[in-house]
Amino acid sequence: MKKIKMTTPLVEMDGDEMTRILWKMIKDELLIPFVDLKTEYYDLGLPEREKTRDQVTVDSANATKKYGVAVKCATITPNKQRVEEYNLTEMWKSPNGTIRAILDGTVFRAPILIDSIKPAVRNWKKPITIARHAYGDVYKSTEYRVEGTGKAELVFTGDDGTSFRETIYNFECGGVLQGQYNKDSSIISFAHSCFQYAINTKQDLWFATKDTISKKYDQTFKLIFQDIYDNNYKAKFEELGIEYFYTLIDDAVARVIRSEGGYIWACKNYDGDVMSDMVSTAFGSLAMMTSVLVSPDGNYEYEAAHGTVTRHYYRYLKGEDTSTNPMATIYAWSGALRKRGELDNLPELVNFADKLEEACIDTLNDGIMTKDLVGLVSEGYEAHAVNSIGFIKAIRERLEAKLA
Repeated sequence: MKKIKMTTPLVEMDGDEMTRILWKMIKDELLIPFVDLKTEYYDLGLPEREKTRDQVTVDSANATKKYGVAVKCATITPNKQRVEEYNLTEMWKSPNGTIRAILDGTVFRAPILIDSIKPAVRNWKKPITIARHAYGDVYKSTEYRVEGTGKAELVFTGDDGTSFRETIYNFECGGVLQGQYNKDSSIISFAHSCFQYAINTKQDLWFATKDTISKKYDQTFKLIFQDIYDNNYKAKFEELGIEYFYTLIDDAVARVIRSEGGYIWACKNYDGDVMSDMVSTAFGSLAMMTSVLVSPDGNYEYEAAHGTVTRHYYRYLKGEDTSTNPMATIYAWSGALRKRGELDNLPELVNFADKLEEACIDTLNDGIMTKDLVGLVSEGYEAHAVNSIGFIKAIRERLEAKLA
């Protein structure tokens, strides 16, 4: 079979632990045999981040700006235990957070649905897409452990000589402080990305914060969204028959549970982190969640929405068989290849991405699954578990038939 040509490289960001193993399996079995794969490779595995003092992460993000499309493997965000395990010189920041800050993008996450696995929320019939703001808030916060009594203050000194000072709390004992921020420019980019994505996918857009409590911070998000909607997108939304509305985050949660799905739910950074995990788990599995970072200037970074599957990796290192679900990682590759094909006007590459996803779904609908999914299959369907490479080889069989 003649390999499908590419003209512009993808930015390839390799990762850590079990997902790094799956990454190579996917390339060897599902990509390289069929595509003349062109990538600019960056190793974001923790040892390389340590070696380069995390410069490799910055370089990969800047390369994404250059080429426009990236695909990323899951990576470790080190905690104290990981610092000791990997003998790190410091607790390096989340690669995802660094990349998102440089690209100033919004993360859109949506579940992969199959007939044999029904959502835990019985009235959900359509996918729910989480739009997560990918800048600031707790992920860029400054923290301080208060060890004794004293006064905590919030202080701002403007370049124009203006100043603000207010007491946060007079500590009578130990405690903790956290200062977080966001920028109008990033919130504006977030809003435009959400409205544009809603128009492109012809879905309603919900946005939720807690402005009744956070009367400056969260209210700024609310007001910017409303202003951008009124002045830029309202007419187009009405023309398409789709809706934008704002509600409080607690009300949104109640609405989501009662809904049928089929809309975009825009959330601030931390809310989106938590709610995307809730949505993906309720639909079936974290490993069945697509994720794409979209920047306002048209750059795309596709990734798996889950972690590095550490428990399976330790078993793999012992030579034990593992049944790790590669679906989200495969969809990261198919999404990136499809977008590369669209941008470069390569219909064969777009068709390959479509056929790869169809082969994945056919494999699952034939009852061939990894262990995490077998226990979720609805009554009346049959399924059996295979190991990771067995699952990927089953996908390859169906992919070859579709491409023949």
